[in-house]
Amino acid sequence: MHGVLNDIQIKILNAMKEILPEVSSDSLEEGGKVYYMNGKNGTEYDWFVNDHLPTFMVFYNDEKNLGAAKATVYTDGGMIIYLYDEIGEHLAKEVQASLDVDEADMLKLAVCLRCNADDKRKWDAAIDRIESDVVPDEATVAEFIDHRKYYEPSIRRKEIMGKLCVVSKKVTREGWKVGFMLREELQDDEDSGWQFFAGDEDDEYINNVENVELCKVYSIAGIDPAVINHIDSPVGTRLIRKSSGEFEEDKNQPAFMEKWK
Repeated sequence: MHGVLNDIQIKILNAMKEILPEVSSDSLEEGGKVYYMNGKNGTEYDWFVNDHLPTFMVFYNDEKNLGAAKATVYTDGGMIIYLYDEIGEHLAKEVQASLDVDEADMLKLAVCLRCNADDKRKWDAAIDRIESDVVPDEATVAEFIDHRKYYEPSIRRKEIMGKLCVVSKKVTREGWKVGFMLREELQDDEDSGWQFFAGDEDDEYINNVENVELCKVYSIAGIDPAVINHIDSPVGTRLIRKSSGEFEEDKNQPAFMEKWK
């Protein structure tokens, strides 16, 4: 697995030389070492939920310590490398690359990183501090694959987040939080079934197509995180907001209504 990690490092550093030739090693953290940023979600989460490894980073060595390069390595070996100039303040270029490995080897790399970084509590460490010269055995790989079951709720939520929902313009245009949410039968594969309202709309308002719009569920969850906890609730769910951050079952009680400050 060391060879694959080394290839990742070479592609990142070569992209930096090409796009950021003015950046010297002296201006980079530890002379430009590549870090494995598993400290946020961990290897398994990103592998199963986001279809890539945690990002690989090179940092500027100054007070802000922003990224000079960020690489996303996908489960199929594809890579996207983001290069930042102006000491990390500006995205200079996005570079696509690929590793000469198959998906089986990528899986073994993920297992190796889980075992030798996450399991050994090496968080956001330079990759030369992660033991990577041992190929995981079949039992360890099988255990890793079996752990996918622990991430099924997150996988489902992510899938729903990318689908369409119906939203009142009182939420999207007037700045009200979601006060009432219901999930109806899905119309097609792109439909989440979700409908979001401020909570005081009447039938006349809702039935006017000018007052509602379609958008991705993640755009609503992004402005109102309280809905995320319920986003994988089944068809037929009807929830009313009872406070700034909580919903409860709809029993025809009035919605707690609040605008974003």
